[in-house]
Amino acid sequence: MTRTYEEYRELLESHLLDYFPTMDPRVGVLREAMAYSLEAGGKRIRPVMLLAACEFGGADYREALPYAVAIEYIHTYSLIHDDLPAMDNDDLRRGKPTNHKAFGEDMAILAGDALLNTAMEVMMRNLTLHFDDHEKLMNCVRAALTICKAAGVTGMIAGQVADVKSLSDDADSHIIDFIEANKTGALLRAPVIAGLRIAGVGKNVIMDFDRYAENLGKAFQISDDILDIESDPETLGKSIGKDVEEGKCNYALVNGLDAARAELDALTEDSVKALEKYGEDADFFTRLAEMLRDRDH
Repeated sequence: MTRTYEEYRELLESHLLDYFPTMDPRVGVLREAMAYSLEAGGKRIRPVMLLAACEFGGADYREALPYAVAIEYIHTYSLIHDDLPAMDNDDLRRGKPTNHKAFGEDMAILAGDALLNTAMEVMMRNLTLHFDDHEKLMNCVRAALTICKAAGVTGMIAGQVADVKSLSDDADSHIIDFIEANKTGALLRAPVIAGLRIAGVGKNVIMDFDRYAENLGKAFQISDDILDIESDPETLGKSIGKDVEEGKCNYALVNGLDAARAELDALTEDSVKALEKYGEDADFFTRLAEMLRDRDH
């Protein structure tokens, strides 16, 4: 069955809070803070890609739903922490006050921690359902590991460290590529590979989609860099000009807008080419790459 982006997004939205553990009423504010950022909207690109990749591989989306929810929890935790005064110090996210503005820095830190830990709990609990099916269990273990590694010290966190410590005056192509591939790219590659892992596809398919997702992740970060310069808070739903203000190391600032647009086009083209052999079966993914290239928020 071929679904649209919005159909996958609606599936995710309808189950977004279903995986929250029962919390003691005395920490109700924690649940409120977690739900506040989760329900603030967003494109839901990562879970949508995970669900779509799973169905591309021939499995039912419901097999992948816990992992799709988990990766959105992880992404949301990263945004909460990224907005903190010690990081990007942002007041606006998805058109609403950032979590620490709404709940205070202490609760924002704890809400981010809680979302990350809940994501791990959701995936681990799902693994216990497959102890009687070794192949399915191993597929799901590999999917969970893919997500955990992408969020960790060899993925997103590594990219965040490089972003925090790197200034545009010291930038070179290697550090920019490292930031693109890890800060944003790692958590965009992971859902594609995790969805395919859950479906149990072969190595060659995973290699093709990994090339697709690697280029897509870099393109997405460069698009973010361009929008940080050209967009406005109303359209983007968050503060703009932060990288310029703080002298951050991003592709558009270091290489100029024209070069950034050219690289965005080239990466999108490479992403689409990676899936040419799959023809119409890969239309969802090629259209997604083009949509992300042309986005304005």
